[in-house]
Amino acid sequence: MEKEQVSKRLYVGGLGHTVSKAELEERFGKFGRVLEAEIITRKDDQGNPTKTFGYISVNISDADLRKCMSILNKTKWKGGTLQIELAKESFLQR
Repeated sequence: MEKEQVSKRLYVGGLGHTVSKAELEERFGKFGRVLEAEIITRKDDQGNPTKTFGYISVNISDADLRKCMSILNKTKWKGGTLQIELAKESFLQR
């Protein structure tokens, strides 16, 4: 029986400031087909990065999503500790 894949949008917090979009896509591409990745870096008044996080849209089965979250969540990667959860729907995306 083929696993049904659905599009999920994930929030990925705790990214290191040097992580690239391609690296993020590669990291999550092991679990499903990446449709889109976005990295956001907040900076302080002097232009220094203070917080880096991302959103990734991926076609993934529920089983692979659980595997992805159990393997990657709270792991150290490129200077940060990943925090992965389903993205909350923003009023900006309605």
